Amino acid sequence: MKFLLAPDKFRGSLTAYEVCQAMSDGIREVIPEAEIVMLPMADGGEGTAEILTLNAGGKMHTAFVSDPLGRRIEADYGLAADGQTAYIEMATASGLRLLHADERNPLKTTTFGSGQLILEASENGARHIILGIGGSATTDGGIGMAAALGWEFLDANGIALPPNGESLVKIQQIKQPQHLPEITVEVACDVTAPLFGPDGAAHVYAPQKGADAVMVAQLELGLQHLAWVVKRDFEVDIAHVAGTGAAGGLGFGALFFLNAVLKEGVKIVMEQTHFESHLTDTDLVLTGEGKIDEQTLQGKLIAGIAGAAQKRGIPVAALCGALMVSPADLTHLGISYATSILPRPMSLKEAIPYAYEGVKNSTHYLVKLLNQVKK
Repeated sequence: MKFLLAPDKFRGSLTAYEVCQAMSDGIREVIPEAEIVMLPMADGGEGTAEILTLNAGGKMHTAFVSDPLGRRIEADYGLAADGQTAYIEMATASGLRLLHADERNPLKTTTFGSGQLILEASENGARHIILGIGGSATTDGGIGMAAALGWEFLDANGIALPPNGESLVKIQQIKQPQHLPEITVEVACDVTAPLFGPDGAAHVYAPQKGADAVMVAQLELGLQHLAWVVKRDFEVDIAHVAGTGAAGGLGFGALFFLNAVLKEGVKIVMEQTHFESHLTDTDLVLTGEGKIDEQTLQGKLIAGIAGAAQKRGIPVAALCGALMVSPADLTHLGISYATSILPRPMSLKEAIPYAYEGVKNSTHYLVKLLNQVKK
């Protein structure tokens, strides 16, 4: 039998790779000669760069960059084995998790460090960038990232502005650098928000980054102004494109300054891991995540995995810590079987160290049943 293991991480307990290892151990206990393909997955958010780097036979690299407030930090990015593709998560340089609660202020924060990571990767030979833009601390429209790549943002007096949210409304001229990195960029973006408006970057997301009502209004005006200057001087009108409001407008910045393509994170992950090609001759796909609940139904990773398998008539089983949806929900999602890995009620403190054994045992029981049915 051939098994394709394609789980997400179990947040707080197991990485996606560790889940694969536990599943593999459970299968080997029942069918030692089984063909097992391990394909750790991610949804385009946290951990995606490492997963894709691992899949591409590459390794993680460290660079010194600026954090959202301009302080020097170390941030990681991945480089594929062939050196041509880099995997970057903007949150490692410009993420909200890098700031204490009292430091969060999207008027002052910048994506400059994310631009430094892109520049570092290109200088190390990368010609294609996969950029994840979740978890940002910023609402700067991507001008910080652009500034790191050589773009200049000038006020009415021709003076260079600091590339942060506060400066957006003051921009009167945008100067393009003479030389830009020769790269193509795909942005993993599951947010469909436009740049501005009631559903845009300032109104919906800036409050999560420390903005009060006055800041939200200022950022909204700034993002509108940035879009107006870009339209006036470059004849590019993209502010209402779905996803431009992602990561405080970094979606907009990536489209304009990098000529990037915005794609669903899961679609990028499945393409980069060549998921569909691994389905050939597969008897069972095993997936899973820490909790299968309403968010899973609205999410795209397990739905994408199950959808691709269904087209080939391959059953999908899902393991999780907490199973909080109905059988009808699972059927709609394309899951043939799902179970919690916990054998009894447990506190979170107990469940976390048990996770590996739970995944292994649950896989063992399922495969044992399948093996007997096959016979």
